[in-house]
Amino acid sequence: MKYYLGMDIGGTKCAVILSEKSAVSVKDKIKFYTRVERGYEAVIAELVSSAEEIISRNGIESSDVLACGVSCGGPLNTDTGVIMRPPNLPDWDNVPLADMISEALGIPCKVRNDADACALAEWQFGAGRGTKNMIFLTFGTGMGAGLILDGKLYSGTSGTAGEVGHIRLDADGPAAYGKAGSFEGFCSGAGIAAMGKKMLSIYNGTTTIPRDNVTAKTIADAAINGDKLANAIYRRCGEKLGLGLSILIDILNPERIVIGSIFQRSGHLLIESMNDAIKKEALEISAQCCKIVPAMLGDEIGDFAAIGVAKDFAEGKK
Repeated sequence: MKYYLGMDIGGTKCAVILSEKSAVSVKDKIKFYTRVERGYEAVIAELVSSAEEIISRNGIESSDVLACGVSCGGPLNTDTGVIMRPPNLPDWDNVPLADMISEALGIPCKVRNDADACALAEWQFGAGRGTKNMIFLTFGTGMGAGLILDGKLYSGTSGTAGEVGHIRLDADGPAAYGKAGSFEGFCSGAGIAAMGKKMLSIYNGTTTIPRDNVTAKTIADAAINGDKLANAIYRRCGEKLGLGLSILIDILNPERIVIGSIFQRSGHLLIESMNDAIKKEALEISAQCCKIVPAMLGDEIGDFAAIGVAKDFAEGKK
């Protein structure tokens, strides 16, 4: 029997996952806190030792593992497997992660940024199954995209394809990437909170949004309970989401757009204004063939993202 190994690296937690090739699911898993202050070498050493433990306790050999896939926040170089100082891993500056993992375990290793890895996961195992052209949007702390075009992951010339959060949607608005009015500025957890704080500052009516704890979640909770201001904030976010999606629909003509995190939890607060914007902005022929759906994998997406990278890498080597 053959296996895939996955590693999901985050600023707070890491996980090492084992999956059987014949039935892709989580067969075994080890989680640990990243503790970035101890340095990248210590974190990588724990990833390696966790992988060795999983391999040993499942009674298999390294030669039984077809590939190791790593999902990690960027920036990174997919071709070389080098991590280039991600914001949540501050001392990981030009770390040759793929080579370090391969040499330590004797297993071929591929590294992908987390948006691309999640796109592979939803395409292979989740809401994008059966599609040829699919876009995955993170819509969480930030806004990024993974692109599946003509049945394969598209990373671009320098590996930075999918940085949709950088698109400017308005001359003014919450900032991200140092750019006011950007897609991520409007459509992310931080962006929704920023809109909430600004609209609260000029709002004279009553609201149940806690002024000392303005977050995407507290605004959503208030909106669900009928708060007018909270619903207005989410309507504005939905309008900008629809505008950003219209650009992607017109340029890439996908058959499905899968959206994670906030859209999974609060899509019902966004859909009406999102669809109105798409109807107004996108080419009708392109919009009609594109289905917009929430991600399916939920809290398990990090596990399946790492396994998806391994699976894609192993199949691409055939």
